[in-house]
Amino acid sequence: MGTPHGLAASLVDRAIARYQRTLSPRKGYSCAHRLAHGGDSCSAAVREQVRRRGVLRAVAPSAVRFLACYRAVALLSPLEVQGFCCLGGIPIPFRFGGRDR
Repeated sequence: MGTPHGLAASLVDRAIARYQRTLSPRKGYSCAHRLAHGGDSCSAAVREQVRRRGVLRAVAPSAVRFLACYRAVALLSPLEVQGFCCLGGIPIPFRFGGRDR
């Protein structure tokens, strides 16, 4: 499916698709928003926003989604956070390993 918003949206769409295929399956944790609320992962949700709105108009809804994901992490495991990964200035907590510590 092509993007109606030009080269930038197409490049972002391809970058997210590559992330979904290569990095996401290997990172060791799942999207907290998807786990807590069901539905799409954040990468799928942002990819859809970029496809429908274009890159610039997708920035605000994407930031809102990442904030909701950040809050979902606290819902799922408030005591298991080991660090943060900043995504566009938004700190996303993460943990390594399993729950059997």
